[in-house]
Amino acid sequence: MNSMTLLDERVMFSPQMPSAINRLLQAAVADTSSNPAQAEQLFLKAQTTDSHCLQTYFALYKFYFFHKRLSDAEHFALQGLEESARQGGFPSDYRRLAREPEKWDLYANEIGLFYLYCLKALAFIKLRQEHLIEAEIILRQLKELDPRDLCGASVIMDLSASFNA
Repeated sequence: MNSMTLLDERVMFSPQMPSAINRLLQAAVADTSSNPAQAEQLFLKAQTTDSHCLQTYFALYKFYFFHKRLSDAEHFALQGLEESARQGGFPSDYRRLAREPEKWDLYANEIGLFYLYCLKALAFIKLRQEHLIEAEIILRQLKELDPRDLCGASVIMDLSASFNA
């Protein structure tokens, strides 16, 4: 049983996440503002300890984005896409997925949804890097892959539209 209570957790990650990884991520989150270098080391340790734990990719791309290290955020968003696709048994290339949407059900489980969240993050990162065309391409593909907008990409789409206005 996990000795950490919900009140001890700063961020609610997946309940299926190994408790050792959760402890590392919680400690990293606690250090994010006060000691970013220590937080980064803890996030990276969690990821290298269990590279199959999707939440480590999420934590890393969010951390780097928060600290305006957009190329690092992009790296871990892309790694999250790769790992979730590998676990889900579908191609990691969102363009291929969008060309064959009937072949892949990204709503089938948490892995597919995680992929969509990573893709949304990648679009937002591209937007912040002022790579507007790349962001727009990703967002168009995301609209095809997530017609019900379960990942909330419409918020990024609205933001992107304001850049193009």
